[in-house]
Amino acid sequence: MDLSRKLLAEFLGTGLLLATVVGSGIMGVALANGNNAIALLANAGATAGALYVLIVLFGPISGAHFNPAVTLVMRLRGEISSRDAAAYVVVQVMAAILGVLLAHVMFDLPLLQPGTHARTGVAQWISEGVATFGLLLTILLGLRHRPSAIPALVASYIFAAYWFTASTSFANPAVTLARSLTQTFAGIRMEDVAGFVAAQVVGALLGFAAGKLLASTPTMTLVSQRSPTEEST
Repeated sequence: MDLSRKLLAEFLGTGLLLATVVGSGIMGVALANGNNAIALLANAGATAGALYVLIVLFGPISGAHFNPAVTLVMRLRGEISSRDAAAYVVVQVMAAILGVLLAHVMFDLPLLQPGTHARTGVAQWISEGVATFGLLLTILLGLRHRPSAIPALVASYIFAAYWFTASTSFANPAVTLARSLTQTFAGIRMEDVAGFVAAQVVGALLGFAAGKLLASTPTMTLVSQRSPTEEST
């Protein structure tokens, strides 16, 4: 499949993902009457739902990375060339920014909004490392054991990670950078982006290492592999 089609899939998928993340955050806050738990639930549910759809639609075309951390690991696995990986990352970042701007337009908000939501500190960085580690491990082991379930696995993991991490699981350098351009519920200050991205890269590399280690071990099942004759001896 030619690179241009793959890049278009990455562009559309990443842009729509960010429009969902930011737009659902805006809508959640508007309808939650100050209840942040309800707003986060709406944000997480919409993001997970969109991820499932986008991975199903664009996975057969580009692999549905939508995430430079995923692209990095796929490059380390030799599944994408350096040239194509670089193109993926550029497109992902551009599309993520445009997705945020699209959400602003849809909700009639100022187009450019430098982020003001402080997200920094060791707890936040560890959360991002854990979130990205878990995402990559989900993808890598899912590809080995249940490739057809990848859309549901990733969507379910991200929904859960919104709630079990202190950072609400950005787990994506392109998403992080783009979200520094909004002052809405999903935003982050520009000065906090570098710490998040560094933690995400470390988490992705650890996820890659763990996935490689686990993939080298024999697979096990809950059902005995011994024959009835062997069981009786």
